[in-house]
Amino acid sequence: MCYGDSVSEAPVSIADATARIAALEASLARANAALAARDLLIDTLRGQIARLRRMQFGASSEKLGREIEQLELALEELETERDAPGPEMVDPGVAVRPVPVRSLPGHLPREKVVHEPTSGPCTCPDCGGALRPLGADAHEMLDIVPVRWRVVRNVRPKYSCRICEKIVQAPAPVSAVARGKATFATLAHVVVSKFDHHLPLYRQAEMMAAQGLDVDRSTLAGWTGQAAGLLDPIVSRIRDEVLKADKIHADDTPVPVLDPGRGKTATGRLWVYAADDRASGGTAPRATWYRFTPDRTAAHPLAHLAGFRGFLQADAYVGYDGLYRSGVTEVACWAHFRRKVFDLHERSPTPLTTDILERIGTLYAVETEVRGQPPDVRCRTRQEKSRPLVDALREVLDAGLRRLSSRSDMAKAIAYGTKRWSALSRFLDDGRLEIDNNIAERALRGVAVGRRNWLFAGSRAGGERAAAIYTVIQTCKANSINPQVYIADVIAKVAGDWPACRWDELMPWNWMPPADQPTAQAA
Repeated sequence: MCYGDSVSEAPVSIADATARIAALEASLARANAALAARDLLIDTLRGQIARLRRMQFGASSEKLGREIEQLELALEELETERDAPGPEMVDPGVAVRPVPVRSLPGHLPREKVVHEPTSGPCTCPDCGGALRPLGADAHEMLDIVPVRWRVVRNVRPKYSCRICEKIVQAPAPVSAVARGKATFATLAHVVVSKFDHHLPLYRQAEMMAAQGLDVDRSTLAGWTGQAAGLLDPIVSRIRDEVLKADKIHADDTPVPVLDPGRGKTATGRLWVYAADDRASGGTAPRATWYRFTPDRTAAHPLAHLAGFRGFLQADAYVGYDGLYRSGVTEVACWAHFRRKVFDLHERSPTPLTTDILERIGTLYAVETEVRGQPPDVRCRTRQEKSRPLVDALREVLDAGLRRLSSRSDMAKAIAYGTKRWSALSRFLDDGRLEIDNNIAERALRGVAVGRRNWLFAGSRAGGERAAAIYTVIQTCKANSINPQVYIADVIAKVAGDWPACRWDELMPWNWMPPADQPTAQAA
């Protein structure tokens, strides 16, 4: 009976196992297909975001900014879903392989937590014998301690002389705000949170309230103004450094400004002027200077750069023409030219748009090769490799113009480049120059993000204050300095009557962090 029962049951068990395996294989195939589709969507979204970021600084930057923001949110959700497998995908008998991450920064403080066996470090849980150490396994994880507010109580004891009755007491420490209750570090935190981390003051007030700290938004505004005032000497020196450069990158972006008289917002402009020679191996200070204006008339760049006679790399804004007539040398931007062709290619690709984009891509490949090299090496390589490419591209553009209607969008895009061909080709003859104006565009990227959060400048004075703070923050980041640590230290020294003969020590390219501060660099 036993043998008979076993034989009769075997075919049923094998059939069940075969069916279960088939079901698991089908489930695995569906899961793999879903994962492949999700990975493809992630790659597609990344490509769309990259394309929109290249287009972001045009006339429709506000609309593009919102589109990028929505795509970023969608990408964030997909990546979160990808890295968090659902319960149906987890086999309780199989350990989940952790996602590999980069090693954690060495400057972060370490806290050692030792996990001893539950039976203790001395006695074997099986036989009761004595344990001896064999080493240890260690694994580091990133942890966070939430922002911790504290109160610094400054106490100044008084002493009286037993003989002459003279009262002796330490002088009162310098205050960040007259009769205020904020340290210099607090001012720096508020300023950097708003202008670098894009947190409006009302949101900062809400976050403080959640931690039991009742600070009115208007108080935070006053602290911001105080910090900006203390930074004025630094801003002036950064401006001077930019204007001393042989080459300046310039750009501008709209900034809504509250117009109380009309109950609406007007459109001001934030201009950026950047000096950065890292790509050509230069060691001059890297400085970024911002200016706010209520409009975009040509008088503003003329006034900002009065006396400058070097190279100006910028877009095709006609407001710069007066500078070029006064002796400034124009250097055009290949990224702008490429963007006009790329927009048409995205809408309706043709062999001509494909050919132009591929040729410009080859030019950029040469630039990648010479980035960081001395000017003479860059110039020599460009003459050998890039000049033939540029000459051949010009022939393609001229041939295209002969075939196309002058009213077509493609002809207009090509004409944008051919009209500026001398300025576009200028980088070939001078290794100090760049192929594009991306240095200035990157300097405005944070403004575009922040503008969506703080909405508008409250006044012209508010726009000028924002320009001053952006000047300091962006120059810190260009020099790999933590803006918050820098601002906290420097405004304390400025308020403490730092001697004018030592201003150079406070500039971001010379400044050294206090010994008790972390050495983390700017992102």
